[in-house]
Amino acid sequence: MRPTDIEALIAVGRPTVAADGSFAVFATSRPDIAADRNVGQLWRVDLPSGQPHRLTRGVADASPRLSPDSRHVAFLRGDADGKPQINVIAASGSEAIRVTDVPLGVGSFAWSPTGELLAFTARIPERGRYGTVDGLSPDAESARRITGIRWHANGLGYIADRPAQVFVVAAPDLHSEPTYTPAPAPDSGSSDAPRKVPEHARQLTSGALSHDGVVFTADGSEILTTTDGIEHERRDLRSPLIAIDIDGTGERVVVPATLSIVDVTVASDGTIAFLASDPGPDGTDFVAPGVALWVLEGDEPRRLTDPETIDLGEVGSHITPIGDDFLVQNRTRGEVHLLRVSRDGAATRLRRGMEVVGHAADAAGERIVCAVATNRSAGELLLLDGEGIEARLLTSFGDAASRAGFVLPRELEVNAPDGYPVHGWVATPEGEGPFPVLLQIHGGPYASYGVHLFDETQVLVGAGYAVVYCNPRGSAGYGRAHGRSIRGRMGTDDLSDVLAFLDGAVASDARLNGGRVGILGGSYGGYLTAWTIAHDHRFAAAVVERGFLDPETFQGTSDIGSFFGDEYVGTEAAAIRAQSPMAVVKDVTTPTLVIHSELDFRCPLEQATRYYTALRRQGTEAELLVFPGEDHELTRSGRPRHRVERFEALLEWWGRHLPA
Repeated sequence: MRPTDIEALIAVGRPTVAADGSFAVFATSRPDIAADRNVGQLWRVDLPSGQPHRLTRGVADASPRLSPDSRHVAFLRGDADGKPQINVIAASGSEAIRVTDVPLGVGSFAWSPTGELLAFTARIPERGRYGTVDGLSPDAESARRITGIRWHANGLGYIADRPAQVFVVAAPDLHSEPTYTPAPAPDSGSSDAPRKVPEHARQLTSGALSHDGVVFTADGSEILTTTDGIEHERRDLRSPLIAIDIDGTGERVVVPATLSIVDVTVASDGTIAFLASDPGPDGTDFVAPGVALWVLEGDEPRRLTDPETIDLGEVGSHITPIGDDFLVQNRTRGEVHLLRVSRDGAATRLRRGMEVVGHAADAAGERIVCAVATNRSAGELLLLDGEGIEARLLTSFGDAASRAGFVLPRELEVNAPDGYPVHGWVATPEGEGPFPVLLQIHGGPYASYGVHLFDETQVLVGAGYAVVYCNPRGSAGYGRAHGRSIRGRMGTDDLSDVLAFLDGAVASDARLNGGRVGILGGSYGGYLTAWTIAHDHRFAAAVVERGFLDPETFQGTSDIGSFFGDEYVGTEAAAIRAQSPMAVVKDVTTPTLVIHSELDFRCPLEQATRYYTALRRQGTEAELLVFPGEDHELTRSGRPRHRVERFEALLEWWGRHLPA
């Protein structure tokens, strides 16, 4: 792959399936360099053997949800300002009717059981901020008074002055007369605001708490949601599950704030199920959090899965009710398996060999449709029967990547010096070599490299480099103990693991030149790269990207600084410095390219600038590349032109210091 081939990476979002299993609707998304944004539309495919066809032609339509009777599809489409609003079309295809007109866009949404209402969350800005007053620019707004321990979030910015509230709005009648913008009346003393949408939403909540997710109870009388308030003293990751009357007359606590809840669903018999972890008595124990499936029995939650061996915490994980059972996603050894879990906790694996990123089922549970990523495709739609025995790919989006060209990585397991097995992959260019080798380290640390087609690796291989990458101790997918093993010990076993894997990969293939190696990583990978080059000087060059580089200053600058460092490196000054790349930067002699984004609030820009400055002041060759307007997600969802520019900068850097 070349840098511009990111356009061939077509991702498939969580599908929605008709109640009778006759068709499915899903959204795609891909980077478009000319448009300099991610683009995508909704697609429909008749089951079991239909050909997918576009259902919409918007710029970036997403998140389709079929109505209970399967006649209509609600989805998100950007308005004139790019803010996502709910739109509705006929499931057979029609012109979209916009349903919402909220100033900062819609977050999550859901149909009521009767299909007469849509519930949604939306951030409501304080008066005088975020364009609520025409002509008032952000730099002319009033000062913000901050009294809590957190105030911003990566990819969003300030949070206290725009809490997310819950709304309901009537579903539109697709056969009604269109709405029209009223013309100004010559005898009117003032102009009425144009009517932009057919219905006005009704706000059910207010106040400083933010609400996340909306799910109707089985009888449609209440909406389930979780709340998040900004703490005044210390961070607390626990979240209550509450039920709000749809008439706005009151609310009740369904599950007290004892767990950290990440997804909620309601089965056909009214049973409430949710994904949640236990952050401990202090509410901050998030290291390898142990997300499990729970059901509510009476007033008491009951856990169905074992978080020590089943990890349901993959980003985007959710629950699909299927008969009396539930579908969930279990990440393990670089794959994300689809599990069917019964009410007694028995778990059956339905699919392996790929990464399941979304799923849905028909009312009878006879057809399951999954969005998956494979080693040949960034996204496809897979049809399964209810038992997971029969499987059929419904799409062929990976053909675009095949035309661009890619290699299939080789799986490898290597023992660390203490005998611990380290699992990963080696991606090698075609030919006899010898190839220079790049050691690639993932972020997290409780994350993992997987089997999906990965542009970060493929572009480097396409330029002539062998790339080795693994999931060292601290990663997800190998049991909770594996993930918690580096707590308070960052830069110990994880360092040994990545170096052992590099050595093992080189020893396993004579085409890999172990005398010509480089190292790179982002986020936690940036941390471990910076830590490695201070302790091992074999590398021709390094790339430290969006790194967690100084735990001491991270606490007061990062959006997760109020708990992340405390849980991973501790609170004692000596322990923090013993795990800090900034504390050992004086030992770095490796030429280092530091890459960061201007609006990264996860690992703030100061982490990069201070590290880069320290390198330069001591005479170590270093360069700094800063991307404007981007946040921590540059490599995954940044502007396509910035992503291409970043790849080109990487290849130029390696071309200078480690030519292929």
